[in-house]
Amino acid sequence: MADNSKLTEDKDTMSSVAAQQAPVLSDAVKHAFAVTKRGVEELLIESEFIQKLVRAEQTGKPLRIKLGLDPTAPDLHLGHTVVLNKLRQLQELGHQVIFLIGDFTSMIGDPSGRNVTRPPLTREQIEQNARTYFSQASLVLDPERTEIRYNSEWCNALGAAGMIQLAAKYTVARILERDDFTKRLKAGTPISVHELLYPLMQGYDSVALRSDLELGGTDQKFNLLVGRELQKESGQEPQCILTMPLLEGLDGVEKMSKSKGNYIGITEPANTMFAKVMSISDEMMWRYLELLSFRPLEEIASFKRETEEGRNPRDIKVLLAQEIVTRFHSKQAADDALADFNNRARGGIPDDVPEVSLSGAPLGIGLLLKQANLCASTSEALRMVEQGGVRIDGAVVSDKGLKVDAGTFVVQVGKRKFARVTLA
Repeated sequence: MADNSKLTEDKDTMSSVAAQQAPVLSDAVKHAFAVTKRGVEELLIESEFIQKLVRAEQTGKPLRIKLGLDPTAPDLHLGHTVVLNKLRQLQELGHQVIFLIGDFTSMIGDPSGRNVTRPPLTREQIEQNARTYFSQASLVLDPERTEIRYNSEWCNALGAAGMIQLAAKYTVARILERDDFTKRLKAGTPISVHELLYPLMQGYDSVALRSDLELGGTDQKFNLLVGRELQKESGQEPQCILTMPLLEGLDGVEKMSKSKGNYIGITEPANTMFAKVMSISDEMMWRYLELLSFRPLEEIASFKRETEEGRNPRDIKVLLAQEIVTRFHSKQAADDALADFNNRARGGIPDDVPEVSLSGAPLGIGLLLKQANLCASTSEALRMVEQGGVRIDGAVVSDKGLKVDAGTFVVQVGKRKFARVTLA
């Protein structure tokens, strides 16, 4: 029988030795580690990252911190900024941030989280999307302290021979450990060979850039780990990896996505952005604060205590909405958006009502709402009338057979959709 007391004694001795060997961390390193850890899903490997921070402090050489984004869509939303915010925090700690645009890997198509093969983008689509990516990311990052790279720089130069040599450094079995590949295999869903190359190419980016830390969403963990392995194979010190949570959209369920319509775009008008933030649930507000706000965690904890003691959560949501609108627009725009939101809440008309000119008076209410782009179809328009969600100049419309005469009037559908219609 094993001597458990002896095992415990040995463990205690090893822990004591490890504690004696562990470096004494400066306040600056402790602060940098705390900033890095805020809101993250996972940081691997923490001990290695602390060693990197200590070395950076001792040598004065900043860490190389990489974020890669494939330009699969032309616009960024607040979900994208969760990881961009973390990158900005690391940038402010003095480290070298590398914003990598995956113009080469976009042509392969990232299979992460997908149960079907994604059609690769064309070169024209990639170039069009990439043109707007950095200008939008610069609303979060400091462009003067950001290194912009495109992975076509080294991937194109790799060539067929280099691709074969790279593929020899990783096994098919390891690639197929990916959860999305495993599910597709079990379901009998096809997996194209080019998809197996994606993790290798993303990992090779880390080798080319000699990155110390790579950031990504939780759905990117496998790809980030491949980067560590390829760096080891190339004789480099392996990068640490940091994954950030995927932000839920306005529905509070699905991750924020433009295709799902539950997003807040970072280039949307200030009033729209403000109103969308105010529409999230009180419960989801705390998650948005943790992942999107730059307020200290202690202040957010204080807000929670205040709401538990009776403060209206709406007050906190207003502060969050103002902070976000200020970041992407201005303080004046945030103040104006708050005034506009309060005006709408009182039944008033917003300042930014689009002007629409229509003809065909007298025009049926359903057709009018559709042509004014306030409803997607006449059937949806009539359904909104039935539900009491349509107003003309503030008066509720209840008659689905209403014929609207010529004139100029403000039409409202729901809480947010307005149009100043001139009907001839």
